[in-house]
Amino acid sequence: MTLQEYDYACESPSKLAASCLLLALTMKNLGGWTPTLEYYSGYSAQDLHPLVKRLNFLLTYQPRGKLNAVRSKYSHRVFFEVAKVTPMDMLKLEETLTSS
Repeated sequence: MTLQEYDYACESPSKLAASCLLLALTMKNLGGWTPTLEYYSGYSAQDLHPLVKRLNFLLTYQPRGKLNAVRSKYSHRVFFEVAKVTPMDMLKLEETLTSS
């Protein structure tokens, strides 16, 4: 989804990928950012928090009327219907990120 948003063009691909992973881990309650992830990504969890919040905001308030190809593709069973996953509540995300 970020490929369709100009605001994310300035972010480094590695930081964007790391932030997406942290958001996915948080959304699925699969644990937090481990020292191993920090070592191999080069990013601490605190480095990623602002971008994770922006990504969740993008999921929450995405425009529904245009550019639906990505949403349609990832709503399919083959891709585990990840486009249908409910975004986290912004306050709960903030609480989860600050507690880890």
